[in-house]
Amino acid sequence: MKNLAIDVSNVAPEVSLDQINAEKENVQKHLETLMAKTGKGNDFLGWVDLPAEISADHLKSIEATAERLRNKADYVVVTGIGGSYLGARAVIDALNDSFDHLKGERKNPVILYAGHNISEDYTYELLELLKDKSFGIIVISKSGTTTEPAIAFRVLKELLETKYDKSEVKERIVAITDAKKGALRTLAEQEGYETFVIPDDVGGRYSVLTPVGLLPIAVAGFSISELVRGAKTMRDLTGTDVPFDKNPSSIYAATRNLLYQKGKKTEILVNYHPKLHYFAEWWKQLYGESEGKENKGIFPAAVDFTTDLHSMGQWIQEGERTIFETVISVGAARHRVLIPRDEANLDNLNYLAGKRIDEVNKMAELGTRIAHTDGGVPNIRIELPELNEYYLGQMIYFFEKACGISGYILGVNPFDQPGVEAYKKNMFALLGKPGFEKETEAIKKRL
Repeated sequence: MKNLAIDVSNVAPEVSLDQINAEKENVQKHLETLMAKTGKGNDFLGWVDLPAEISADHLKSIEATAERLRNKADYVVVTGIGGSYLGARAVIDALNDSFDHLKGERKNPVILYAGHNISEDYTYELLELLKDKSFGIIVISKSGTTTEPAIAFRVLKELLETKYDKSEVKERIVAITDAKKGALRTLAEQEGYETFVIPDDVGGRYSVLTPVGLLPIAVAGFSISELVRGAKTMRDLTGTDVPFDKNPSSIYAATRNLLYQKGKKTEILVNYHPKLHYFAEWWKQLYGESEGKENKGIFPAAVDFTTDLHSMGQWIQEGERTIFETVISVGAARHRVLIPRDEANLDNLNYLAGKRIDEVNKMAELGTRIAHTDGGVPNIRIELPELNEYYLGQMIYFFEKACGISGYILGVNPFDQPGVEAYKKNMFALLGKPGFEKETEAIKKRL
């Protein structure tokens, strides 16, 4: 069976293969530190061995809860922000039929998302949709007090309580939270909600293989056992016993840091499959929040090709040469659509008649990679054999492992996020939250 593979042949001349191989000892040192859990942020390294530690009984418990929600609800609202929803959405969107939500007869609930913004219009429109629908809630928060999901859960819970009696509400809410403490844990115990635990040693952006990601993915009808199996395979393929030139996470971490040292300050994650849009959003948080510290770090951006070739292609081809691309290249499409012949041929497309649309897409991908490389944009290629649970599990763990190594090469703690708190303090002060009186006065003087 094929596995995820990496191709760094197109990062030259900025970085040569010899330069990448020269990083072997340095990268191996950081990989061993990561796996031994002795480096910076080692109290948040539970994700490293997680794929091998998830038991069949744990997966069965999650699947049983997912089955209950599927049987009760036509819509399930995943309520969380950042890593509390991006991992699940990345996988669900990658595997869903693009138009499944518009189809009448459905086997699985429509998965909706809340608590990832503070838009009043979005919230109102969601409530309007759900007021005469059968729905359930998966609320995800370690503390239960994060502003965005806490607001969303409060209004969704109120709507649910107007539609059903207390015993039925209890069956339609699942809380994924801290094992012992926090507002959401307290509420769940008071109301009798079923709960799953966010492990103390797994941060939000690394949590997709915990119930945070696994429960919504299971509710959507996808195989979480295959997802975990893929991650476990990649854990084995990126271990300390794997030679550097065979370890995709080590190669990726080394290459992107060498490019950064050469002045390539922005990494653009490229896909040629619209289903991977939210995978890129998950990746952006993973790398942005892990590496953007101490005035260091590659800026993570993303584009959907060929769509964005018609908006960003010009800048990528001829703009400032401070970028490199990492392209996710997926094997053959799941479905088959042939381009028909047209007698009039007014669009001059008959030269494509009889070809699969996927073939055209693949040639667009190859042609763009050649053009961008010729234009001075180094190009890393991630080859994914197929878009399914198993290979998505591989890709998730591949990027997580590489991120840990890469952060250590950069010299930062890849597992904290101190800068995230700055905007929250200002927002709380402006809203008059108790305990922020000094900050409120300080802000008033600046306005």
